[in-house]
Amino acid sequence: MSKVQIKVNDNGSLRVSGDVELIDAEGNVFETKPTFSLCRCGLSSKKPFCDGSHKGKFESVVRAQPKESE
Repeated sequence: MSKVQIKVNDNGSLRVSGDVELIDAEGNVFETKPTFSLCRCGLSSKKPFCDGSHKGKFESVVRAQPKESE
């Protein structure tokens, strides 16, 4: 079984790839594709999914900290 991958896009969405179930706070399942994007800016009219509304209006560049050498 391969890992689910979530990519934090610069100035944009969270790109989710893999076999994952997305549910709301009440346990209802959202219909998803094998790869989809989640809104991070709060501007999408299709929340929790990204509709591109962030373009030019949202800035966030996140990087993971490098692993320390042992």
